[in-house]
Amino acid sequence: MISSKGSCELDVWPYIQALTSDVISRTAFGSSYEEGIQIFELLREQSVLAMEALQSVYIPGSRFLPTKRNMRMKAIDSEVQHSIRHIVNNRIKAMKAEEGNYDDLLGIMLESNIKEVKQHENKSHGMTINEIIEECKLFYFAGQETTSSLLVWTMILLSKHQEWQSRAREEILNVLGDQNVDTDGLNQLKVVNMIFYEVLRLYPPFVGIARKADKNITFEGFSLPAGTQIALPIILLHYDEQLWGSDANKFKPERFSEGISKATKNQVIYFPFGWGPRICIGQNFALLEAKIALTMILQKFSFELSQSYVHAPSIVLSLQPQYGARLILHKLQ
Repeated sequence: MISSKGSCELDVWPYIQALTSDVISRTAFGSSYEEGIQIFELLREQSVLAMEALQSVYIPGSRFLPTKRNMRMKAIDSEVQHSIRHIVNNRIKAMKAEEGNYDDLLGIMLESNIKEVKQHENKSHGMTINEIIEECKLFYFAGQETTSSLLVWTMILLSKHQEWQSRAREEILNVLGDQNVDTDGLNQLKVVNMIFYEVLRLYPPFVGIARKADKNITFEGFSLPAGTQIALPIILLHYDEQLWGSDANKFKPERFSEGISKATKNQVIYFPFGWGPRICIGQNFALLEAKIALTMILQKFSFELSQSYVHAPSIVLSLQPQYGARLILHKLQ
């Protein structure tokens, strides 16, 4: 797509989504990744419809009405359930016949489940097929959304801040050159880490999380009855000037030059992947995938914002650029 002049204008957002959906499909479902991509397309449509429903005027009982949106959401849910159940059942048959390998996420989960059932000689100790399906939906959707959001905002911010793009590229070329990436080399990319941490502060994939008290508790003088839901506004804490200083709304990766603990002064004020025992188990996976992708891009291209780029962060479950990310890519000689 690069012209004879060595550059082209491109909305990189759909390409980043395609990349991350392909990666999580292969990682989650292995040889069934093409079916996985179809599932992702359905989940993406479902997330848009869900946000439309959340932003509509709520009428009690309206979700049971046979509206066009409700019927489509029900149809998508049924199709996703059927597709994942098909993949799971085929995998279970192959495992029983000792065919193929099981080194994808689905295979690892099923093997663990089988061992749990055998160990206790009781099926109630393992997950049901429905629970496995829900786990597949969760790690598939979350695994794609987090990485694509991180990558697209990183490219947008590096387009705005060319000095940091140059610093990241210089580090990558010094450590890896133009060769394929390797784990040892990736671990040495300190500037890239700083950039990712700051992007996640300014544009966390999910702007808030909720937690529910499972029993009556008292916390800092507040009494929380069982069943109380607590909303944690990630993005508000990440922009709080009392916590981060007067430059809280500015892109300054150097604030993470000595790591997260130093930047946060050991306070729990930075949690783009959640916190505590329920922190996102895919955090390292998302960061590693993003690091590989950004490395490969910076080895081959420089990029800047197009004049047609419109900055409009929008929440469609995750934080996304509403009008895409139109950049001008220049091929490096």
